[in-house]
Amino acid sequence: MARRALTTTAAAFTATAALLLTACGGGGDDKSSDDIKGADSGTKSPSASASDSAGVDRPDVSVPKDLKLVFDFDEPSDAKHAAALADAENYVKAMYHGIAAQDPNDPAYQFYSDGQAEKYVKSQIQTWVKGGWTPTGTDQYYDAETTTLTGGKRVLVTFCENQGKAYSRDVKTDKILRGEENLDSYLKHRLLMVPSSGSPQVWKVQVIEVIGKAKECRA
Repeated sequence: MARRALTTTAAAFTATAALLLTACGGGGDDKSSDDIKGADSGTKSPSASASDSAGVDRPDVSVPKDLKLVFDFDEPSDAKHAAALADAENYVKAMYHGIAAQDPNDPAYQFYSDGQAEKYVKSQIQTWVKGGWTPTGTDQYYDAETTTLTGGKRVLVTFCENQGKAYSRDVKTDKILRGEENLDSYLKHRLLMVPSSGSPQVWKVQVIEVIGKAKECRA
């Protein structure tokens, strides 16, 4: 049995990669040549300041105490980028909230996603539920970058993940399925963020690409 069902190889995302073209680089640069086709805790997390927008009724994205989601992100100086990064973080939290609740239709992830990105989370939750697992341990996210895409209304968010100390726990027996940290523990995430049509303060993930065995994320 795989240590964690969340690990996704690049090969599994061939179709998604066709939607999400390379647009690397941080800061607030507008990458006119790059576009999209188709379409709880961290000391430096932007979520506390950027995502708590007045007048927005946000869903609960809390996770059980035995699961620690560490977001070591520097907050971008650009307000739009900061908001997009904060809600990319909320998207990840919402996914784990749904997995912990064992609910493939959990409204939290639906609040922060649309289209392919919404289907991705639902499939992940369904896999965990089918396997009878729930997440535990520490999952680390770091090296975040944000890039404005053509037109200036969309933001590409990228970051690394080290899931070497994150495990799955059998729901019925409470047995923790541990594994050794290796290259499979490192993932690269690329998220296309768009403002919500109903609430511009909220940014939604429209497309997600998860690349496995990300050597660039291994320190």
